Amino acid sequence: MSPFRHRIFLTVWLASLASNLGGLIQSVGAAWLMTSIGASADMVALVQASMTLPIMLFSLMAGAISDNFDRRRLMLVAQLFLLTVSVALTLFAYLGLVTPWLLLTFTFLVGCGIAFNGPAWQSLVGEMVPRHDLPAAIALNSMGFNIARSVGPALGGLIVAAAGAFAAFAINAMSYLGLILVLARWRPASIPRVLPPESLGTAMAAGIRYVAMSPNLGVVLLRGAVFGFAAVAVQALMPLIARDLIQGGPFTFGLLLGAFGAGAVGGALLSARLRQAMSLEALVRIAFVGFAICAAVSGVSSSAAMSLAAMALGGASWVLALSSFNATVQLSSPRWVVGRALALYQMATFGGMAFGSWIWGISAENLGTTNALLISAIVLLAGAALGLHFTLPEMKSLNLDPLNRWAEPNVALDIRTRSGPIVVTIEYLIREADTGVFLAIMAERRRIRRRDGARHWTLLRDLENPELWVERYHSPTWLEYVRHNQRRTHADAFVGERLRALHQGPNPPSVRRMIERQTGVMMSDAGPRVHEIGDALTDPHRSS
Repeated sequence: MSPFRHRIFLTVWLASLASNLGGLIQSVGAAWLMTSIGASADMVALVQASMTLPIMLFSLMAGAISDNFDRRRLMLVAQLFLLTVSVALTLFAYLGLVTPWLLLTFTFLVGCGIAFNGPAWQSLVGEMVPRHDLPAAIALNSMGFNIARSVGPALGGLIVAAAGAFAAFAINAMSYLGLILVLARWRPASIPRVLPPESLGTAMAAGIRYVAMSPNLGVVLLRGAVFGFAAVAVQALMPLIARDLIQGGPFTFGLLLGAFGAGAVGGALLSARLRQAMSLEALVRIAFVGFAICAAVSGVSSSAAMSLAAMALGGASWVLALSSFNATVQLSSPRWVVGRALALYQMATFGGMAFGSWIWGISAENLGTTNALLISAIVLLAGAALGLHFTLPEMKSLNLDPLNRWAEPNVALDIRTRSGPIVVTIEYLIREADTGVFLAIMAERRRIRRRDGARHWTLLRDLENPELWVERYHSPTWLEYVRHNQRRTHADAFVGERLRALHQGPNPPSVRRMIERQTGVMMSDAGPRVHEIGDALTDPHRSS
């Protein structure tokens, strides 16, 4: 509970709890409205897909924006958009104008708002609490959402049964007001930006590159996608479980969702103790198996009590898996790219959910709800077995703060931010006996360089002096070269330290910075400029 000592986290957490409660009430209204207007099973499942598809499509863009601009303002804009869409949906429902495809359009727009809100909100948590409180804050966010889930669906079922779906939509619209007010009044400390924001395309590419060159993050994305694809079957088909397998109504549907949420709260409360007792991989495998049991029991049971118990197990398994994935991504990503890393994780997981909602809807339509759920249980068991080859890394609180050892060198030429390409070489003198160790360290150096934006990385060995090795890489512009060096973290420093320890020369490794130029000479009356072949910026005493 330590994050609650930070007032802004507590305030935003409470406002988000109210907003989540309203969102879940709306979800019940939308799902049951689609069922009541006579839509087929695949259309019912598409309600879930239409809300998760935008997260897959737009999260990376949202993450790039959140990493380069004010996250609080982005979240505020997203909340205002969600308020507008919810008010419009309320009016259409009240007037009786909602059709299946119009309802899917509105739920898609809600998903768009959630897509832009998610990376900003999750990234902001790191600005509200210290890093050592971050795992607890993530768990509290999961618990808050699932507290709402344990109450909201049942309450939503009562509201829909008593006053109709439009009342659920109206309550959701009002639930955004508290969070909008808190965000509008909050004035976080402004961190001055040394460099201009990246363009949207460059920022998105940098996020993809960072995750692609971080093997641990790749494993998390793969396992999250598999879990989302298989586990979403229960949620996508829950209206059909309530209506067809248990022979219930909207209140029964709300009770199932409530049991799922109550189980998730229990899972959040147990998560810290379970992480101390077992490895992350073991915990996630248990979550896969637990959700498989939930799907199988839900598919074959006609008893409301047994289905409620299965939903509670599924909720606990759901939060254990997703909170573990989320915390691993946040603790493995530095602040400059955390929004994009979270966005890519959301894209993988919610992309799996969107695709799964469509697949399980078609399966239920053609094979029956029971068979669709049993197939999803088999896929979940296969997802647990996937951990034998793609094992999740242990969560470690790495120091991913900027290293801040690099200083922009003074250069003799008139270098501007757009000048380039920049070619950098670093010369090392390595004893023959240390060659194997040097090459192993250089493999990690190559990964870090490319992850942080370096291009055309190569390692060269001098034919006349075998002890001389040259590391070489390109940056497209001087600005990107500066940005590349400022991305280095304390966790990356050990590579440079080991290389300097292996270097045998009397001076540090020699660094040369050169600008690539085409043939020909251009003159300028402003003095020497970067227009000549072979212009070199040399400073052997600075870090590369």
